[in-house]
Amino acid sequence: MAPASLLDLVSALPTTDGWGPPVATETMLEGVPYAPFSKADKLGRMADWTDGKDRDRGGRQQYGGRGYRDQQVYGANQPTNPFAIQVAEEEATFSLVDNTRTSTRTRGFGRGGGTVLRGRGGRGGQAQRGGRGTFQRVGGRGGNQYDNRGGRGGRGGRRFGWRDDKPQRNRDASVQVKPDWTVLEEIDFSRLAKLNLDTGDGEDLDSYGFLYYYDRSYDKQPGAKTSERKLNVLERAAYNVTTSSDPIIQELADKDEATIFATDNILSMLMCAPKSVYSWDMVITKKGSKIFIDKRDASNLDMVTVNENATDAPLEISEGNKDSMNSPSALMLEATHINQVFPLQVVLESQTSKVNMPNEHPFYDESVETDPPASKAYKYRRFDLSLDKDDEPLHLIVRTELDAVVKNNINGEDQYLTIKALNEFDNKAQGSGGALDWRTKLATQRGAVLATEMKNNSCKLARWTVQSILAKADTMKLGFVSRANPKNNNDHVILGVLTNKPRDFATQMALSLNNGWGIVRTIVDMVSKMDDGKYVLVKDPNKPLLRLYSVPDHTFEEEVEEPQPIEEDADE
Repeated sequence: MAPASLLDLVSALPTTDGWGPPVATETMLEGVPYAPFSKADKLGRMADWTDGKDRDRGGRQQYGGRGYRDQQVYGANQPTNPFAIQVAEEEATFSLVDNTRTSTRTRGFGRGGGTVLRGRGGRGGQAQRGGRGTFQRVGGRGGNQYDNRGGRGGRGGRRFGWRDDKPQRNRDASVQVKPDWTVLEEIDFSRLAKLNLDTGDGEDLDSYGFLYYYDRSYDKQPGAKTSERKLNVLERAAYNVTTSSDPIIQELADKDEATIFATDNILSMLMCAPKSVYSWDMVITKKGSKIFIDKRDASNLDMVTVNENATDAPLEISEGNKDSMNSPSALMLEATHINQVFPLQVVLESQTSKVNMPNEHPFYDESVETDPPASKAYKYRRFDLSLDKDDEPLHLIVRTELDAVVKNNINGEDQYLTIKALNEFDNKAQGSGGALDWRTKLATQRGAVLATEMKNNSCKLARWTVQSILAKADTMKLGFVSRANPKNNNDHVILGVLTNKPRDFATQMALSLNNGWGIVRTIVDMVSKMDDGKYVLVKDPNKPLLRLYSVPDHTFEEEVEEPQPIEEDADE
């Protein structure tokens, strides 16, 4: 039989509708999502030997180059790319070895330094007496009461690596967080910086105390030898009573004059929170619709920091600082002492020439105290924190303080002052923050000296400015006090005094009062939604964030031990 021809074999094949293999009934890409693509897209790579430098140079996009090759033009916003190759576990551990030297050196530490204070008082024997209603003895000649050991839990020490990095900061919190405290909120500083609330100038409710007139002789040319005077220690009675222990605030709260109550010292810290580096805390108590913002006994809110915001802030003893008098804790005690005695020296004490407020001093009792009261006026002022969406108005009452009064040269009217002091310890010591020598530069480069202080002490100066604005002070006097000898922190000299308008000074520092009021309103809204009780707001010692804790009602209250009955001997 003759073999079949090719034509016969083809005709024997099964017939189809067209030439080629049979058409499949299911698509091969079924289930694969659609993804936008461009000509530059690719399914992946076998290996990438580039180190990413070309892609990270910034500037213009180099189309067609190696940097453009790795960019996804279309579909860049897609959450996932179904065509991207998933990196295997072995590949994730691979890294390119780079032996090139880098010109920049990274700092191996955070900002600030741990502060642990010991003892009942501060420098110069300014012992604090009485629980929450704290009395301060301004002046005194006691010794420095502080612990030179530095931070309690600081890992400290220098890390001697191949770069010999600077020590890693590990500060302690201002208050010990107990196991029964519950974290309710964590607020990052980046969120706080975006807040804004316009409250207006506020209104005066009442004033207490008296003020002496300011001594204008201290306004001589700062830095000149003729203006240099020794800082004297005067024995005067000064008070720093917390919010809920203030009898005037208690009376205003009973009359429903406001919903929120605080002091200018506490409120200024809350309003300037994003500028703070060191840890601090405050106690917030909610009773019905009322909210009281307090400070603890021996709280560091009463302390004046030094170079807190400096790039190379002072080190604690545990962090390698060999000079104990220039540690953060010692500098805080020194600065606090200076700010207690400096306002007393620059006023003219005269019983016949002083300004009495409508009401007597709310805290001074002549039958108990032997020292005369310090020049101080307490103004209770109310601010409106209400929003358009609020059903009821939200008011805040703050106790503000003024330090002196001065006659206006033009119209002869009395102008109210707040008096603060910056202090120089040693411009060559660690932690000086690149400060200039005040004795030689203050007379000729006042602006440069003040600009350096604004950089190194932005939180402290911001708080002072906020306190002056809250009190509606006409002027803020800023003294420059330096050590008579850089190696002695007991003797100081006044180099000069600068005069500033509080609101102009706030503008110069780029300080926003509206942002501060927005922070206050945010914290108040958080607490107002919670149950009645006690809460603690703590600034994290090493991170730029705040934590709000719910704490038991008896927290920070002094426990009184009850006397135990004496057991009689069974033989008797």
